[in-house]
Amino acid sequence: MASAVENITALLAGATSAFYRNVVAELVESGEWNELNDRFYKTLAFGTGGLRGRTIGKVLTETERGTLAELGRPEFPCVGTNSMNYYNISRATQGLVAYLREWFAGRAASGKPKIVIAHDTRFFSREFAALAAKVAAENGCDACVFDGPRSTPELSFAVRYLRASAGIVITASHNPPHDNGYKVYFDDGAQVVDPHASGIIAKVNAVRGETYAPLPPLQQGNVVALSAEVDEAYMERLETLILDRELVRSARDLRIVFTPIHGTGGVTIKPLLERLGFTFTTVPSQDAFDGRFPTVKSPNPENAEALRLAIEQAQNEGADLVIATDPDCDRMGVAVRTAADKMKLLTGNQIGSLLAYYRTKKLFEKSILNAENASRAVIIKTFVTTDLQKVIAERFGLRCIETLTGFKYIGAKLGKYEKALPAEIRERYRDLPEEETRRLRLQHSSLYVFGGEESYGYSGGDFVRDKDANGATIMFCEVAALAKSRGITIDALLDEVYAELGYFQERNGAMTFEGAEGAAKIKRLLESYLERAPAEMLGSAVV
Repeated sequence: MASAVENITALLAGATSAFYRNVVAELVESGEWNELNDRFYKTLAFGTGGLRGRTIGKVLTETERGTLAELGRPEFPCVGTNSMNYYNISRATQGLVAYLREWFAGRAASGKPKIVIAHDTRFFSREFAALAAKVAAENGCDACVFDGPRSTPELSFAVRYLRASAGIVITASHNPPHDNGYKVYFDDGAQVVDPHASGIIAKVNAVRGETYAPLPPLQQGNVVALSAEVDEAYMERLETLILDRELVRSARDLRIVFTPIHGTGGVTIKPLLERLGFTFTTVPSQDAFDGRFPTVKSPNPENAEALRLAIEQAQNEGADLVIATDPDCDRMGVAVRTAADKMKLLTGNQIGSLLAYYRTKKLFEKSILNAENASRAVIIKTFVTTDLQKVIAERFGLRCIETLTGFKYIGAKLGKYEKALPAEIRERYRDLPEEETRRLRLQHSSLYVFGGEESYGYSGGDFVRDKDANGATIMFCEVAALAKSRGITIDALLDEVYAELGYFQERNGAMTFEGAEGAAKIKRLLESYLERAPAEMLGSAVV
């Protein structure tokens, strides 16, 4: 509690209104000491994944509740140095801009650094995005802001498309409704990794408060609303992920149920499915943006419960496939109709393996890959993702690249492959048609065929440098179209892969530890492994 007292004192000393003081006073008067400790025992750390934390407290004060009950949420985010709120959005953006301005000056580039800002459908996401844009502009960066909720992968694409210096997306992915977050992307469209990550963290940690002195008007940047041009450019690139347009055109009897689970997925996926001619319906009660995610316990497509309504609708409609995406549309879950006429959930490993196998085989059928150039093509997976994808790569003569856990490491690999291209190609690479980039990558570097994580994140093209459920949706619909054209179920297609390459099965689980008490439990757990390291785990020696 001592650190909480220090942080409360520091916050109130720099407060420019009575708001913070009133919230703290309410919590003190009601004896909510655990709540105060959770909110203030530390300052929310800006890590390699940005920020993530509670934006609505476990205990809601009347000051935070405010007067706008029709919003379906408190009027104000929760006060606390360890919370996702205006205080920490300002600190993070000040630090990011300070780093970008130094980096930009070192490149001797003209103009100002440019930051693209997107947000999901969560509580306060729009307000946080607007504040980030204001702070960025007043500290010397141009800020380009989407006019409404957009997916995380579109933010990654937009950074590259607009030649921006960085990107910010306000999202907590599939966390509970009370959370929000702040993720940073660098100029290549990938999540920041070192050395940029360490540099940004140092700058953010050096920011002591939310207030700052804006630059003189002529030195400030501009805040610009992005037009539909970016949306259209993104959808055009996504369409290039379809490898067999004739197969897709012939799949009119393939029936799909899609749900964005109240998130951003409908912005791109619904018009994209229409353009490609797929037959689909959506779940009406889950179509609307809603940060409460009121129809599910958790908006996580990894969980069967999140797909319950879509599966019920698929059963009633006789659909072949259910697709669900999380609030920021970087993860995708599916359920497929079996030969027994039941809907069956596939795991992230099964979905990724089907995509990897189909796309690799199809590239050979189209003569894009052959025995001579296959070794210049790659499948990338994280260490914790099924080794079936490694076997798929070996079967076709591709390289399988394994990375640390986190899609940012896959994005970093794609950056290295782009840098391996000749300089004159790199200068125009982002403007080239996808077919041309495939040819050039095979000739000069490495062709990225597929990348994925067991945690339901997939990617089939390097024009987005993060997992992309928009792209994954249409890629999986193409796989489903193949099964339909052959008169078999999608899980039967998976069985064929198992029969050819071997059967792989995995299982995982998760534990949640919240607040100061949870952080202490995690610390004790890690220390116990160091002090009493197990000699064996699940039948394998620990070395």
